[in-house]
Amino acid sequence: MAERLLQASRQRRVKAMTAAAGSARQAAVPLLLCALLAPGGAYVLDDSDGLGREFDGIGAVSGGGATSRLLVNYPEPYRSQILDYLFKPNFGASLHILKVEIGGDGQTTDGTEPSHMHYALDEDYFRGYEWWLMKEAKKRNSNITLMGLPWSFPGWLGKGFNWPYVNRQLTAYYVVTWIVGAKHYHDLDIDYIGIWNERSFDINYIKVLRRMLNYQGLQQVKIIASDNLWEPISASMLHDPELLEVIDVIGAHYPGTHTVKDARLTKKKLWSSEDFSTSNNDVGAGCWGRILNQNYINGYMTATIAWNLVASYYEQLPYGRCGLMTAQEPWSGHYAVEAPIWISAHTTQFTQPGWYYLKTVGHLEKGGSYVALTDGLGNLTIIIETMSHKHSMCIRPFLPYFNVSQQFATFVLKGSFSEIPELQVWYTKLGKPSERFLFKQLDSLWLNSGGSFTLELQEDELFTLTTLTTGRKGSYPLPPKSQPFPCVYNDDFNVDYPFFSEAPNFADQTGVFEYFMNIEDPGEHRFTLRQVLNQRPITWAADAFNTISVIGDYQWSNLTIKCDVYIETPEKGGVFIAGRVNKGGILIRSARGVFFWIFADGTYRVTGDLAGWTIYTVGRADITAKKWYTLTLTIKGGFSSGLLNGRPLWKNVSVTFPKHGWAAIGTHSFEFAQFDNFHVEAAH
Repeated sequence: MAERLLQASRQRRVKAMTAAAGSARQAAVPLLLCALLAPGGAYVLDDSDGLGREFDGIGAVSGGGATSRLLVNYPEPYRSQILDYLFKPNFGASLHILKVEIGGDGQTTDGTEPSHMHYALDEDYFRGYEWWLMKEAKKRNSNITLMGLPWSFPGWLGKGFNWPYVNRQLTAYYVVTWIVGAKHYHDLDIDYIGIWNERSFDINYIKVLRRMLNYQGLQQVKIIASDNLWEPISASMLHDPELLEVIDVIGAHYPGTHTVKDARLTKKKLWSSEDFSTSNNDVGAGCWGRILNQNYINGYMTATIAWNLVASYYEQLPYGRCGLMTAQEPWSGHYAVEAPIWISAHTTQFTQPGWYYLKTVGHLEKGGSYVALTDGLGNLTIIIETMSHKHSMCIRPFLPYFNVSQQFATFVLKGSFSEIPELQVWYTKLGKPSERFLFKQLDSLWLNSGGSFTLELQEDELFTLTTLTTGRKGSYPLPPKSQPFPCVYNDDFNVDYPFFSEAPNFADQTGVFEYFMNIEDPGEHRFTLRQVLNQRPITWAADAFNTISVIGDYQWSNLTIKCDVYIETPEKGGVFIAGRVNKGGILIRSARGVFFWIFADGTYRVTGDLAGWTIYTVGRADITAKKWYTLTLTIKGGFSSGLLNGRPLWKNVSVTFPKHGWAAIGTHSFEFAQFDNFHVEAAH
């Protein structure tokens, strides 16, 4: 009887093997399910000698800066769909970690994010969109790890210096209020807090921050440092026992999958706390697939966090489309679920923070790598990547050449995994469209009696083999087609109780522009958009000396911009409207365009750049502070003209460069000013 059962079982397995091989061939994946044809070496996966390091998760950054800016004004159901692709477990990227910028009012790559404390006695925990995003992430995955990190800081913390450590207690207080506010106003528990993104750390500040967190009863909030290079933070920790004690995780940026000896000697968790930053095409996907494995194999890093979460900023800003997916058209509802989403899924859907890497991980003989993780309860997930050099170059650092070629790889399961009969198989092939597959489930793979299986591996492939059966390639109906920004656009800012502090589609590049209610103006300017910074922030990048918010289509060339403006600062104040603005983000200081300025001292000016070096024309006009004016700027071909309150102020001014760019509004300095009834009309 037993023999008959054994035979039946063998027949069933052969049948399953044949079916699996057939389905794999259809998917252009020659899976060999027995080890007989394997000339390559065997890779043993074994937990007999204990386990490797604890896995902390895969995540992404929103911010650094304003990378989620356009996401918030997507219409439903598309906004929720995008969030599902990012955060919903067993659906898309299923991220384990969300890291957000603690807005500090400064330019931090693709825009500014507002601080919860613009001024010393000001606290508002509803500015910006990171609170909302964290809540949406938690709604989908209550176990998601939340992290906060400052890039810039509001100017008042610097006491006149461009430095956040002038008063360490004050800066620590500012950061702790953000953590307390997250809990009090949004019921969000922040798990990790950083120091100062990619800038100097101050040893005493880190100690002060730990003491203040403890004093506030926030012992569970862990400190990660220094969000820059492995050194000098690692050496500093080895030389300072108190510093070693207060830092929980060493976070390095763009480590190129390698760590340093000092970091390992601290015996702390090591994370790649910012990585990727690469265009989300197939090369970016290859980069992401390679580093998700090799950050652990080469560098012992147990978490990898991508910059950025979703490319929701105007594409012509720096690092366009460098998100895991793209959602940069709220006006059309169009978004694109890019390949890095599915590369993430290969790891995130089949592991969880708290799982452990096996000690038996490594490189494949003919290029590529493999990792294996377990939950300690019998589950096993194996991730194999064969990304070629050409198709996996990240934006940084330099990637030394390596070769990947076709190979047979035999894996032998030992220890507590030796009895696993079957593994689920998920497959990705990057490259030519005809051969391309993203996160495709193949037939399950049956192991032979020795607990082994063999795969034929080609270059630019990714396999996940797992005991978990919960994987899923989530999908929604296709979103609407891509459309350019509307060529006629109006905003009167008449929003009684705005859900977000910023008006849709305006992307602040220096300064912060917020909805504002004029209590003393019952008339048509009761609701306006106001520039609210009266002091230069402690900068992270080269913020301009003027404030500016851009909007619209970068291809706009011939257009009319009309806006009501209100200067609040007597004598020295000034405001502008502009067209054909050609730069933003960290390059905002050198933005060119056509800028129409009016000043409270009764003058006007037309310049070819934001800084005001190129002056096209100047003159006098009846202008004063604390009065509303309507400015109109028309640019057509090589000429421009301007109206003040509907009357010509200057005309036929020659403008030769740039040929196209965004529309914009802004102020002469860090000063209060208001804008209303914004209108733009662009030629098709």
